[in-house]
Amino acid sequence: MDLFEYQARDVFEKHGVPVLGGIVATTAEEARAAAERLGGGTVVVKAQVKTGGRGKAGGVKLAHSPDEAAERAGEILGMDIKGHTVHRVMIAQGASIAEEYYFSVLLDRAERRYLAMASVEGGVEIEQLAVERPEALAKVAVDPLVGIDAVKAAEIVARAGFAEDVAGQVADVIQKLWAVYAAEDATLVEVNPLVRTEDGTVVALDGKVTLDANAAFRHVDHADLEDAESADPLEAKAKEHDLNYVKLDGSVGIIGNGAGLVMSTLDVVAYAGEAHGGVKPANFLDIGGGASAEVMAAGLDVILGDPQVEAVFVNVFGGITACDAVANGIVKALEILGDTATKPLVVRLDGNNVAEGRAILREADHPLVTLADTMDGGADKAAALAHAAATA
Repeated sequence: MDLFEYQARDVFEKHGVPVLGGIVATTAEEARAAAERLGGGTVVVKAQVKTGGRGKAGGVKLAHSPDEAAERAGEILGMDIKGHTVHRVMIAQGASIAEEYYFSVLLDRAERRYLAMASVEGGVEIEQLAVERPEALAKVAVDPLVGIDAVKAAEIVARAGFAEDVAGQVADVIQKLWAVYAAEDATLVEVNPLVRTEDGTVVALDGKVTLDANAAFRHVDHADLEDAESADPLEAKAKEHDLNYVKLDGSVGIIGNGAGLVMSTLDVVAYAGEAHGGVKPANFLDIGGGASAEVMAAGLDVILGDPQVEAVFVNVFGGITACDAVANGIVKALEILGDTATKPLVVRLDGNNVAEGRAILREADHPLVTLADTMDGGADKAAALAHAAATA
C-alpha cells in the first residue's frame, strides 16, 4: 500500500525523523486555516496524489499568505494529475533550502536483501540521474539481519560523498528512516529531497512510503491509512471477501485458482480476443486453493457486478480441491446468486476428479454455463460470447 505524502510525513514524525509542519486540507478555507496555524508565512501547497510529476503538472505551488494559500489550494483541488483526481492538499511549512539530497531504502528481491541508495544530488528525477550519471548515486547492500546501524549509516554517507559538516546529521536521519522501514514493515522508504536548510538542519522535505500488505496483520493502525475514497468499489468488495482481485478494462471476466494459472488465463484470453473484435480480460481474480460455493459465489458476485463484463471464463485446475468440489461450488454459487447471475459462464475444469466435475455441471444443465475441454477452447468461447453480447 502506497501512502500519501502527508501520511508518510506523519509516519516519519512518529519515528523521530526531522520533518516540517504539514496540515491536510480538503477545501480552500481549510487551506487558509492551515496556513494560519503554520504561522501565516510562506507555505507550499502540495497536491496529495499517489503518482509522481506533481510539480510539472502544477500540483505544487508556493503561497506567501493564508489568503494566497486558499487561492492556490482552490487551483489544485480537483485537478487531474496522470489520471489521479486531487481530493486533498497538504499545506507544508516553507523552508530555506541550502542543499538537496536523496535517500531511499527498498526491498531488493533479486538479491534477497535490502538496498540503500543515496546521493548528494537530490530534488531531481532519480531514475534519470541513475541512467545518465550512475556514479552520483551510491547503492549499498543492507543485510536484513543487521539493518542500518551506525556503522552501515556511516558507510552509506561516505559512499554517497556527503561533506563532513553534514555527514553526521545525515547518518542519524538515515538510521531513523531505517527505523520507519523496519518498524512499519515497509518495502520502500524514499526521501527526495532530504535537505539541509540554511540554518544547517537536515530535514525530510518529501517522503514516499510503501507498506507491505502481507504484514497488515501486525499493524491494525495501517487500515486507517487506506485510501477508501479512491478505491475501486469492486476491488473493495473483493477485499471484504479476502479475494485476490484486480480490475482491468476488458469485457471477459476471469476466475481461476492460483496466481500463475490466472496470469496465463489473462494471456490466453487476450490472444483469443484478437479474433473476436479485440476483446480483453476484465479482471484478475484468484480464488485460491479452496473453491467452495461461498468463495465461488463471492467471486462471481464481484465479476458480475462489473458493467463492462459480457462473459465469464472460469478456468480451474483441480489439485487439493478436486474438480467435483469446484463444480458443486459453481452450481451452488449460481443458486445463491439467483437472478443476479445473467451473463454466460464458460467453465474449463482439469486435474483431480475432472470427469466427475464435468458430469456434475452437465447434470445441472444451467442455461448460463458452457463447458470447455481445453484452456484455449474456453478462452476462445468466452471471447466470442463477450464480443457477441457487446455487438448485439
